[in-house]
Amino acid sequence: MTKTAFLFPGQGSQSVGMLAQLALQSALVKDTFTEASDVLGYDLWAVTQNGPDQKLNQTEITQPAMLAAGITCWRVWQSIGGFTPDYMAGHSLGEYSALVAAGSVDFRSAVQLVAERARLMQAATPAGSGAMAAILGLEETALVEVCALAAQGQVVSCANFNSPGQVVIAGDRAAVARACEQALAAGAKRAVALAVSVPSHCALMQPAADEFAHALAITDLSTGTIKVLHNVDVQAHASAAAIRVILGQQLWQPVRWADTIEALAALGVGRFAECGPGKILAGLNRRIVREAETVALLDLATMQETLVKWS
Repeated sequence: MTKTAFLFPGQGSQSVGMLAQLALQSALVKDTFTEASDVLGYDLWAVTQNGPDQKLNQTEITQPAMLAAGITCWRVWQSIGGFTPDYMAGHSLGEYSALVAAGSVDFRSAVQLVAERARLMQAATPAGSGAMAAILGLEETALVEVCALAAQGQVVSCANFNSPGQVVIAGDRAAVARACEQALAAGAKRAVALAVSVPSHCALMQPAADEFAHALAITDLSTGTIKVLHNVDVQAHASAAAIRVILGQQLWQPVRWADTIEALAALGVGRFAECGPGKILAGLNRRIVREAETVALLDLATMQETLVKWS
């Protein structure tokens, strides 16, 4: 029997006005954002709807906004009688949405955790000193070598193994720029700078991970009721202690997204649903497991159609 996995996007899927249509269709949207706003102390829904982009794209706002967006879509899915998937995964920050949906941590605690995660990540590097870039069309092994050569005493490494031919690098701004130049010289089709305020998933985030360990230690976590495959090691963990360790490592270790999707396919997953705003993960999936069914649950009509089709 074909199994199903729900996937939750992270930073990069946010946009001003996201989920506006779904908010007209379900009161759960604003209710969920109000719950997050109560924890944060500011109106998160207003920021997502009014922006400006520069404000929404600040890591300290983006992270709780994307957590709330993922859980909003999950709650709406549940409200229409949506079935429980066999597995879950989240891309980077999206892993927290997956853990909430799986019952590993309650939503309010996750909002607090993600807000602290974002604060520590932003504080780990001076503004403008770090960078990330997407490298398209270069083999992973070649890009690893490029980063090693481009570092020159600084930090630059592969941060997100997103899909065949698409890898994101992160590190010190100058080192990332050198790596982009060398990647193009080595045959990459494109090197695209990303509009981010923090160089995630590289060694520059280790100090943030060390401090984040305290926030993880005081947060009530469990294994939940649905298996969540984690970014760092592409494994589902059977203890709260192991989940805490892996969430700390996730800050500075690469996101192995292509490996995660391939592992889910090997477990019998043939249907993937992206649960959140946008279609980024759905697009990546079509390059990783082309034979699988993939849908982005962006609105009520799509959710209802998917429920009928997959039930």
